[in-house]
Amino acid sequence: MTQKHILFIVENNCALRDRRVWAEILAAREFGYTVSAICPKDNLRNGDDEQRSTRLDGIRVYQHPRLVEGRGVVGLLFEYANALFWEIILSARVFCTHPFHIIHAANPPDHLFLIAMFYKLFGVKFVFDHHDITPEAYIAKFGNKGRFHNILLLMERLSFRSADVVITTNASYKKIAVERGSKDSSDVIVVRNGPTLSQLPQIQPNPKLREGFRYLVGYVGVIGQQEGIENLLRIVDYIVRIKKREDIKFIIVGTGTNWKQVVRLCGEMGLDRYFWFTGYIPDRDLYEILSSVDVCVNPEFGNEFTDKSTMIKIMEYMAFERPIVQFYTREGEVTAGEAASYVRHNSPNLFAEELLGLLEDAGRRNTMGISGRKRIENELCWERQKGELKKAYDRACTLLPLDRFAS
Repeated sequence: MTQKHILFIVENNCALRDRRVWAEILAAREFGYTVSAICPKDNLRNGDDEQRSTRLDGIRVYQHPRLVEGRGVVGLLFEYANALFWEIILSARVFCTHPFHIIHAANPPDHLFLIAMFYKLFGVKFVFDHHDITPEAYIAKFGNKGRFHNILLLMERLSFRSADVVITTNASYKKIAVERGSKDSSDVIVVRNGPTLSQLPQIQPNPKLREGFRYLVGYVGVIGQQEGIENLLRIVDYIVRIKKREDIKFIIVGTGTNWKQVVRLCGEMGLDRYFWFTGYIPDRDLYEILSSVDVCVNPEFGNEFTDKSTMIKIMEYMAFERPIVQFYTREGEVTAGEAASYVRHNSPNLFAEELLGLLEDAGRRNTMGISGRKRIENELCWERQKGELKKAYDRACTLLPLDRFAS
């Protein structure tokens, strides 16, 4: 019997930088599969990434040009059309030289069923990795429904129906796959986005990061149109202008389509002194920051998208025993439990008050941090979650024809 080959396809991030996809790739190799991946080039690639890619035995990563990272509808359509073109070319190249048995495709966007449907004619099975609910994300980003929302609903439905197995990040997404996607519950497997604890070093806090400030508050993640960093600027403006607090520094780790706009807005609001926008940084620096901050925040408003979604950054905060302040969402509470303090209304002022109260209560911060770390260790870490991923692959393999590429 030949070794099974899995082709990963991801559009919205370079596979080398996407924590979930990269963990899945390494797990698939650990399970004994041959692994290939198609993804956009990493515009922020550094020497560490170069070394990382050349060290990977048995993993072929095919990176295609990403001419633009779309912001508006037209930009997104151009980005996705470019990606689809290269995904067709590269998948054909892989299939002709080293036929694959399974396509593991991650959204957004939900166009990869087009590629999977073609290869299903040759017996290839399709594992749909449901990262985002794109119809709800569209509403959160653009504030309306309309024609494109309906198109996204159709693409989502076709993705579910063409998939042999669906893996999804939480129970809310599984419910959508079953109810909106008409999937059998047994074909939908929840694989959560827990951090890999064995890869997180123990790092001592660095007091130099405080630069004379009494408290440090951290944010890690994408700086895009719907991540709520503008909300955080309003929160800090309230803290500085209304509460007259000038002893708190905010460290923002990450980059994205709105990075320049947010940095510019911060300057226009006169808040430069209280922010440090790091951009993309190596993991070691990220871990030092997470070990040093007093509180971490998630400033995304509660809405249809965030209420059902699990944010990777929340579990990263928990892994470093950091207490969290976030706007209330159902899945946010399911994930963080007692590790977070929840603001029940989408009010930056109420968020600011909750943050200030938590900063002044060291005992509560410590209790929340310990609770979050225990939850990661006992349930959410990748070491526990990857067993669910193996179940998904095992199920897909049982559906393969017995003579599939046997020669």
